[in-house]
Amino acid sequence: MATAGTTGDELKKELTCAICLEYFKDPVILKCGHNFCRFCICMHWDENGEDYGYQCPQCRTVFNKRTFTKNYLVQNLVAKLDDLECLGSCSTPSKPLKVDGKCEKHGEELKLYCQTDKRPICVVCRESRAHRHHEVAPVPEVVNDMKMELKLRLMGLNWQKSQCESVQTADECTKSEVRMKKQRLKDKIEADVGAMVQFLLDERDSLLESLDAEEAATLAVIDENLKMVEEEAEDVEKTISDIHRHISGKTSFESLCEAFDEAVHCKPFTSMEAVNCQTEFTDFSGPIQLIVWKKMMHVLHTMPQNLTLDPQTAHPNLLITDFDTKVEEGRVRSHEPDMPERFTRFCGVLGIAKYATGQHYWEVDVKDKGVWYLGVTTVGSNRKGFVSLTPSAGYWSLCLQDRLYANGEDGRIPVADYWTSPRVGVYLDYDNGRLSFYDAVTMKRLYMFDTCFEEPVSPFFSPGKYDPGSRLQICHYY
Repeated sequence: MATAGTTGDELKKELTCAICLEYFKDPVILKCGHNFCRFCICMHWDENGEDYGYQCPQCRTVFNKRTFTKNYLVQNLVAKLDDLECLGSCSTPSKPLKVDGKCEKHGEELKLYCQTDKRPICVVCRESRAHRHHEVAPVPEVVNDMKMELKLRLMGLNWQKSQCESVQTADECTKSEVRMKKQRLKDKIEADVGAMVQFLLDERDSLLESLDAEEAATLAVIDENLKMVEEEAEDVEKTISDIHRHISGKTSFESLCEAFDEAVHCKPFTSMEAVNCQTEFTDFSGPIQLIVWKKMMHVLHTMPQNLTLDPQTAHPNLLITDFDTKVEEGRVRSHEPDMPERFTRFCGVLGIAKYATGQHYWEVDVKDKGVWYLGVTTVGSNRKGFVSLTPSAGYWSLCLQDRLYANGEDGRIPVADYWTSPRVGVYLDYDNGRLSFYDAVTMKRLYMFDTCFEEPVSPFFSPGKYDPGSRLQICHYY
């Protein structure tokens, strides 16, 4: 008996799916030889196929595609166990379910279930004409089948529930991250703009205070002169009154002689002149906005940089002028030595600056230029022969050729149908792996590369080919 029991347990184990731990339902066999329920293996691959490929859950063998074969042998063995009332049994066998009531026609117990009519019948009904050709099964088998189907359905529902919970968790995390990012950007905007506003308010107060001080100094000089004039006018008025009184004969001879001596022999009155200080407030009549903008440079975290070009990297056909800020296609090929960093086929040139951290911005004058390339490249990128302007080759750039494009990994990406702005702004956020291009007049963003810089980068420029006299120039603002 022990041997038979052990053999039965081993057989049950062999007929149990390793995923659902239940007897096989519609068993299939993989190429590696392991068996699973069709639903279970399909669900397993749906959940894990993208991360790990189509693996066998037991031996981890990887398959290129979903491949399995229906295992009729295992299905027949499961059916035999079903006949032995082993299918679906638990460690503690449950009492078989019985249908309440008896057959209304024959008074027999309802031990059978008609699959065609979907109702329980008795053994007499089974032999009647009404059910003779119908599909009939014992009630316990139907109960087991229903339980198995419910278990499979429950597995599917649990998996769907877990998917919903996973999506909910991911969405809640994303929602939280969006709020946190928004709050960080809000704080940054308030801090950056607040610093500029505070600077402007302080500068306004300082200018108005200086204006008030200059006005007060000028008015003080005028008031002092007015005081002197008023005193002198009082003395003159008094003298005039005395002279009128003596002329009218209302005084004695002695008083008249005394007044005559004072009038003839006294010192003359002080000559009075208006203050010649009609100030024009010259310190405040200049370009106030420009002056304040220049002084505001020190509060800006990122300001336009005065880049210069590196002639040692320039293609031999390119001409570098204006203190290494202007590049154009020359009419005569130069005979400069072939330096390791020099472009030999692509008409490009690098800026001298090399960036390995921080935020940087520069502007380029492209007025009346029909073809140009602007961007950054890694210090170790290829510059010999054909140059692939792709991020994987170390180039992130925007170009104008009949329309505006971004040079992506799989070809050009249209950015705008036409281009009329005279300047392009390039903003590099090295630490966050972002390179953005702007219309430098309206400061509208044209395109942004989102990447990860693994080595220092330098600005690069190209005026294109076959367009002599047309130039690019780096803008300097201070």
